[in-house]
Amino acid sequence: MAAAIRLSRRHLGLTSTNPSVGTLIVKDGLIVGRGVTALGGRPHAETQALAEAGDAARGATAYVTLEPCAHHGRTPPCAEALVASGVARVVGAAADPDDRVSGRGYAILRAAGVEVVEGVLADKAADLMAGYLARSSKKRPEVTLKLALSSDGMIGRHGAGQVQISGGISRAQVHLMRAESDVILVGIGTVEADDPELTCRLPGLEDRSPVRVVLDREAKLPMMSKLALSARSLPLYLAVGPEASPVRRSSLEMLGVRFLATETHQGRIAVPELLEDLAGRGFSTVLVEGGAATARAFLEDGVVDRISLFCGPNPIGDGGIRSPIMPETIPDGFRLVREARYGLDRYWEWVRD
Repeated sequence: MAAAIRLSRRHLGLTSTNPSVGTLIVKDGLIVGRGVTALGGRPHAETQALAEAGDAARGATAYVTLEPCAHHGRTPPCAEALVASGVARVVGAAADPDDRVSGRGYAILRAAGVEVVEGVLADKAADLMAGYLARSSKKRPEVTLKLALSSDGMIGRHGAGQVQISGGISRAQVHLMRAESDVILVGIGTVEADDPELTCRLPGLEDRSPVRVVLDREAKLPMMSKLALSARSLPLYLAVGPEASPVRRSSLEMLGVRFLATETHQGRIAVPELLEDLAGRGFSTVLVEGGAATARAFLEDGVVDRISLFCGPNPIGDGGIRSPIMPETIPDGFRLVREARYGLDRYWEWVRD
């Protein structure tokens, strides 16, 4: 199952509204079939693994990181495909909260005489599929808040643009996080101060850059910003309020910028409603990268599911922008799940219980 979970990571962020599931078919101690949810979400992992296994699937064990689907479309559900293949045993990890699946996939297997073992490494599988599970159960994407902190708790310096806080190894980890996310989100203040690209720049993974979203209530995005100038080649959405200038919107639209019409509350974008709209467009994971005001808004609205903090070894000192959250001030209801060192930097990750 651990190997199937590792396999499922291959297509994180690339399977549209479906989760990236891994399946291994094992017979006599050998893997005879492998499958991971295809790009765009179809075909599913189980059917691909069974196709690779062929006749060797008969009497084998299938390891699946999510309960096999049970609902009919143009093609039969994966649970029925497993039955038809003649597998003797199915080992499942995470449960599927989708009403069309929950418990039904396993019921189809058991009714056909297939041995079923549930919940093997369920937490590890669910951790990788947290976006899909959140969108299914909460009707919004999973939100990860990522911040880089200096040793004195700052995330930047006023008027200094981009300030290098973490080292190259940490920055590579951040780009991997981007590659595995559906959406990367920042506030307009970060764009005006830093002029970021918000892309994945790991060699070989450039085409896995996420959709960019900017909270820009008044549509103030600079026309010559890197984001605006790349809007035709990589999707860029501005979350705007009713006060956004129609002229500005029209000008940005000509550059390929897309818009999310949002509600506002107390002078800022209504975050919970925005997340519902993103889920409605099929997005399952949102990586929030700043700045301080945006991070604070997501924390105050209680919609952060995962907190990732990178801490560099050097202080920023006078003029620094104080982080809205520190390792010592993690809200109640979160538990530490990962801790690492990347060169001279320290890393912590918490998830909501």
